[in-house]
Amino acid sequence: MRGKAWTLAGAITLAALISSGTGLNAASKKGAIPDTNWSHAGGDSSEAHYSALTQINSVNVNRLGLAWSLDIDTYDSFSAPLMVGGTLYFGVGSSVIHAVDARTGKLKWKYDPEIHKTAGHKMRAGWGIRGIAYADGKVFAGGRDGRLFAVDAKKGKLLWQAQTLDPKDQMYITGAPWIAGDKVVIGFGGSDYGPSRGYVTAYDIKSGKQAWRWHVVPGNPADGFENKAMEKAAKTWTGEWWKLGGGGAVYNAMAYDEKFDTLLIGTGNGFPWNQKIRSPGGGDNLYLSSIVALDRKTGDYKWHYQVNPGNTWDFNNAMDIELTNLTVNGKLRPVLLHAPKNGFFYVIDRENGKLLSAEKFTDVNWAEKIDLETGRPVEHPDARYPDGKPFLMTPAPTGAHGVQSMAYNAANGLAYIPVIHQERVMTDPANVKDWKPIPEMFVNNGLGAPPPGITTKPTTSSLLAWDPARQQKVWQVPQNGMINGGAITTAGNLVFQGLNTGQFVAFAADTGAKLWSFDAQNGIMANAITYSLKGKQYVSVLTGFRSSFANNPNWDYRQQQRRVLTFVLDGTKKLPDFTYEKIANADDPAFVIDPAKSAIGARIYGGTCVICHGAGMTAGGAAPDLRQSGMPLDGAAFASVVREGSLMHRGMPSFTQFSDEELDGLRHYIRQRARDTASK
Repeated sequence: MRGKAWTLAGAITLAALISSGTGLNAASKKGAIPDTNWSHAGGDSSEAHYSALTQINSVNVNRLGLAWSLDIDTYDSFSAPLMVGGTLYFGVGSSVIHAVDARTGKLKWKYDPEIHKTAGHKMRAGWGIRGIAYADGKVFAGGRDGRLFAVDAKKGKLLWQAQTLDPKDQMYITGAPWIAGDKVVIGFGGSDYGPSRGYVTAYDIKSGKQAWRWHVVPGNPADGFENKAMEKAAKTWTGEWWKLGGGGAVYNAMAYDEKFDTLLIGTGNGFPWNQKIRSPGGGDNLYLSSIVALDRKTGDYKWHYQVNPGNTWDFNNAMDIELTNLTVNGKLRPVLLHAPKNGFFYVIDRENGKLLSAEKFTDVNWAEKIDLETGRPVEHPDARYPDGKPFLMTPAPTGAHGVQSMAYNAANGLAYIPVIHQERVMTDPANVKDWKPIPEMFVNNGLGAPPPGITTKPTTSSLLAWDPARQQKVWQVPQNGMINGGAITTAGNLVFQGLNTGQFVAFAADTGAKLWSFDAQNGIMANAITYSLKGKQYVSVLTGFRSSFANNPNWDYRQQQRRVLTFVLDGTKKLPDFTYEKIANADDPAFVIDPAKSAIGARIYGGTCVICHGAGMTAGGAAPDLRQSGMPLDGAAFASVVREGSLMHRGMPSFTQFSDEELDGLRHYIRQRARDTASK
């Protein structure tokens, strides 16, 4: 537990500052604060999404106003920026990097790696770019074509690039690179879409030369093993897992622990999700769904903690790995904090990977608890849907906590988690023994369709304040819809979060009270950042929203106001007035729908198009609503976009495998859905 003196002293100091109107407020009047960067995805090397700045605080946040805004010409904008030395850096769309004056919003440079010219089929999966990295005067980013590239931070010129993926496979990069000393490390995504064997690769920051690569799961034993860690892992797999790759892509969170010179990676789900297919005899399937510690210099394995042995639910560990120190059993310990998809909050010793505590931070029914002696979950007897017996599981594979950032406040000892409350029916497919992946843009999970008669509760969300030392809830704020933005927190007793409602909000970190909000005119998925320049504290956030499902409000892809918004105390700028228009479904009365052709289109749409254009063809902001588009009315125009890739530069992939018959079927299905759902 945390030391009582530390906790009490912190609370008294914070209360005194707020109640007196001095202290925190005085800092804003004097303006005597040094320049402070936000140079890592999580702010600094702790990756805690925390700032010690107090000029903006719970006493004066009601004075927060817009300092500047910058419209962005892009099709995706849900990554968080960085701020280093007065320049705001961010990536949008197909990894287009921008550098902006952090005080004025003036564009300094823009670098477009032209991913669309080289990505090919890899454009069919993955959404935009989740983040960038900065070190040694360079900005680093990955692209869906599998490249890692370094750009001069002052001039915006390409310095070096490295191809990290096989151009022929179905893997891609949307996640951020991570800096570990003199190395920049990159993983990749795709363990939902096709056969994959996860790995991370480290490159020399200066030269771009590959330093080492570490695989997450073992390959074919007949080929030998790269190291003892892979040899050990192979004993935890069964069948011929290597034919499907195994999975384990490291697609999001990592952290560099300077104290132990260790890179910490969060590993992904298996391919497919269903363990009965990829490893039919069971086994832990190392190192899926784990936190793995690697030597920064060599990439050698140090230790691991597997959160979900034998994962069969898509409970991957790509969520934040945040570093701090906590008093445990009277001793201050270096720990990592981790709240992954499965609904448990983990405190793990960073030195040796020992589990110190784990408790449910939300509703969980797949496991009763985590056994602290073994570190393993005590699973519900039906959680693995034995013999195809359906299991109504919570949290769903979407996760109780997704990739939206949580934050840990070093001043008050609380973590803030954007939580999703969702159920899903888990069951085997009818062909579990001879299952084969679908080679289209499709989530190949190896699951079956839910049987009729089983209903799930409506999906909701919330912002949760959690005490990691006591492993208990402090407060919780219900929120709209399913996905909201990531959280950051400050020593000024604040939590900032963007919402799917279009509001950018400041909450009191101690109580959860809503203190301030701003109408951003768009949903927000990215987390904000905060920094100081010339004596002033700023808060910046990118607006933009996308989902595979319709939302309320539903942010239209074509009309979204994708911007950078930056705030300061007593800011006076205003956004231009804007109202979303309701757009009617497009149609041509002369177009006669052929039911047989529409059936072909329905199959193609469900296997390929749904993830971007929306379930039921009701778009959720990820791509245009096809019912409203006039383009499918023209066969030649439709083929130009869908098969020939004329809009690749705007994120629309090409599907060269589609025949004329399949394209025609899609056009008929789009017309059918447009008419079936047209306003009466």
